[in-house]
Amino acid sequence: MKSKKKTLTRADIAESIVGTFDLTKVEASGLVDVVLSVISCALADGESVKISGFGTFFVRQKKERMGRNPRTLKEALISSRKAISFKSSSLLKKAINDSLF
Repeated sequence: MKSKKKTLTRADIAESIVGTFDLTKVEASGLVDVVLSVISCALADGESVKISGFGTFFVRQKKERMGRNPRTLKEALISSRKAISFKSSSLLKKAINDSLF
């Protein structure tokens, strides 16, 4: 039987911070919220966010294109939009490939 993969949540990250540093759950949760807010605001302003040893988040512009509704097969125009992309660092790639799952 396969084990179900768990999704890491804000609460999980905060709990890990509590276990590592001498902070309360409320302080750790606030810290996680602030870090994610800083990253979100930077991306919203069009800036890239580079976290050394982890990777880079960046905003890219997607062009307008023709798409198709899979249910009706009717073609529809998909407007241009911004999308967030992530490029992992070589250290993260190595850590993922070397770990045993």
